[in-house]
Amino acid sequence: MKKNIAILGSTGSIGTQALQVIENHPDLFRLQIITAGSNAELLIRQAIQFRPGHVVIADEQKYYQVSESLSKYDISVHAGQDAIEHIVENDSIDLVLTAMVGFSGLKPTLSAIRSGKNIALANKETLVVAGNLIKQLSSAYKIKIYPVDSEHSAIFQCIVGEELNPIEKIYLTASGGPFRGRTKEFLKRVTSKEALKHPNWFMGNKITIDSATLMNKGLEVIEAKWLFNLHPDQIDVIVHPQSIIHSIVQFEDGSMKAQMGLPDMKLPIQYALGFPERIKSDFPRFRFTDYPNLTFEAPDLKNFRNLALAYNTLEKGGNSPCILNAANEIAVDAFLTGQIGFLDISDIIEKALDTGYFIEKPDYDDLIQTDMETRKIAAQLVAGYNQ
Repeated sequence: MKKNIAILGSTGSIGTQALQVIENHPDLFRLQIITAGSNAELLIRQAIQFRPGHVVIADEQKYYQVSESLSKYDISVHAGQDAIEHIVENDSIDLVLTAMVGFSGLKPTLSAIRSGKNIALANKETLVVAGNLIKQLSSAYKIKIYPVDSEHSAIFQCIVGEELNPIEKIYLTASGGPFRGRTKEFLKRVTSKEALKHPNWFMGNKITIDSATLMNKGLEVIEAKWLFNLHPDQIDVIVHPQSIIHSIVQFEDGSMKAQMGLPDMKLPIQYALGFPERIKSDFPRFRFTDYPNLTFEAPDLKNFRNLALAYNTLEKGGNSPCILNAANEIAVDAFLTGQIGFLDISDIIEKALDTGYFIEKPDYDDLIQTDMETRKIAAQLVAGYNQ
């Protein structure tokens, strides 16, 4: 039986690679739904190639362009954010890959869970912002969440078959980004062009900047807490520049399991789509003789403060991770558009955390309000750098 797949965010880095996996395995997967934010041209090309039953463009101004381009095909075209939330309720879907970037992925993921769909989760912000809510709903609706991030996929792969063996600790590995070992003076002069040159991974702009600031690893720490039911002191981060070991699980007897391989996001994507089966692939294979030295070091929390800020919000709980995420999204966009410097990203996030109103047990409406208010605060902070 083929799995019927919906991809939310098909034009992004994860989405396009997921389509490659589906293209390589037409006997296993059938694409039913694809959505995009504003990249109408690529969405149209994808729809013509894969012929899903439904296509959604979030930017309503581009509905006519998409609709006209696909008018001669048997494809239903929809527009708007609400359409994305409703389309995942389609009865034909077996698995929803949530590959939208940022807070925008939360509502569609909640909608998919409530309609009983299993989730392949590539949108880490969903668990960062609303981890407790997602865990409660996934339990209530008896759905599975399969992590797509390479680090969380690695942990997931290591604990398959270990259900009766408690985890003592996990180690999330980080490449260290393009500025590993650089001084604060150097980081003050970093440009967005330099920050977008990740040494090992091909990712979208926002995630690449998050990797450079170590915020991506901070968000992954928070996500890991909810995915694997861990306490903050059970989650360590270790810098591993070669990105061969994708993460490690340590069990109570002291033994450790690591998942290894060349850095290629198609592998964890394929694992999530195909679970519980491993699907044969022609991905490049790792050879030990090509990597005679695998090295590890502690992260630099002094010059890359975002990781420390993420740990602090995880300890504090409540709506703090929501504040962290919203402020980071605004600050990263400001950096990419040249409004602030690289180190200013951390300053804005820290000030937003100090300014934002803390809610110990937020509900969904509280999280929406927190996100909106934090974005306003962060935008005002950004504006202060340009006066």
